[in-house]
Amino acid sequence: MQNKRSKQLLIISISLGLGLGMVQEAAQAATTAPATAAVGHYHALTGNPSGTYQIDPEHSAAYFTIGHVGIGPFSGRFNKISGTYTVNTQDPAKDTAKIVIPAASIFTNFAPRDKYLRSSTFFDVKKYPDVTFVSTRYQPISKTTGDLYGKLTLHGVTRAMMFRVRETGAGDVKYLPKPWGGYLSGFVAVTTIQRSDYGMKAYLPEGLSNKVHIRVEIEGKKIA
Repeated sequence: MQNKRSKQLLIISISLGLGLGMVQEAAQAATTAPATAAVGHYHALTGNPSGTYQIDPEHSAAYFTIGHVGIGPFSGRFNKISGTYTVNTQDPAKDTAKIVIPAASIFTNFAPRDKYLRSSTFFDVKKYPDVTFVSTRYQPISKTTGDLYGKLTLHGVTRAMMFRVRETGAGDVKYLPKPWGGYLSGFVAVTTIQRSDYGMKAYLPEGLSNKVHIRVEIEGKKIA
């Protein structure tokens, strides 16, 4: 009986040893084998961005950064964005953009703070549900950069402002499934506003900075 039990234990030990060896070999192979999906390298597409585009809300967002209690910057974003834009490389004066951001989509990774920001102390989203930007003219600086002028409506106040815009890529992306694939273009737009210009004065001047840095990252699908 003892010999039989010893043989069983020996078989189990050998099996475990072989299994562990196979796992170690597989792990080593995984770390040394080339990544077949990583062919070439990432690069921006350089197609012609001319056309009219629908903003892709799942690959676009608006971010903001504000000074917090004199200690450091604090950032958040808006999770929803929609709109259209037109690019005309032959006649940039015809470039246009219209962007709509639901103010209630603000997100700072802390639900009680987000609720407070939606209240009448800050964005007052029930009274002013949308943040909008409508362009009035585009002034090119280079082939891929320029200044986009327009009207920003925030917290019920409309004021003239300017975004510095940079094209980040354009081209036909056929391998993405619907609705994301197609002829796409991308842009990054940045600006700085004084929030008091829009009637948002809570915690001025010490708690939160008046200056708010805004960065909008846009991807769009060509529709015309």
